[in-house]
Amino acid sequence: MNTFNVLKVIATTLITSVMFTQSITAQTPMIQVSRNLSSYPLVINGTSDKTVPSNCGNITATPNQVIRVTEALPYLRVTAKSLGNTTLLINGPGGRFCIMADSSPDSYPELSGYWIPGDYSVNVGNLSHKEYSYTLEISQQKKPTK
Repeated sequence: MNTFNVLKVIATTLITSVMFTQSITAQTPMIQVSRNLSSYPLVINGTSDKTVPSNCGNITATPNQVIRVTEALPYLRVTAKSLGNTTLLINGPGGRFCIMADSSPDSYPELSGYWIPGDYSVNVGNLSHKEYSYTLEISQQKKPTK
């Protein structure tokens, strides 16, 4: 294969990859979060439908939400609430995190702490193959201690 054909294949692959990535991002709701987030949790409602098996339970094939962190945040908390055994998969510049609720009745998967700027894909799933409505809460307030 000559150099021209190799470059043509590489260019086609890159263009297809960018188009595919942009189409997924265009379909996924995005919210921007900065230090100016209200003192009340930001609440997003959705449904964990059309799930596929993963190592973090049954999650949607594309993210339910993208959180764009515009500046370093000393503290941010994301909590997923749903019926069933809820799971939360967050993939971003800080790493890939799978959180599952424990067995207590008021336990929900949650990721909190320092967040660096960037885009975080959020998948809300569950341990069964059922469809559940969920609430995603985003807050900069620390959880009250019991």
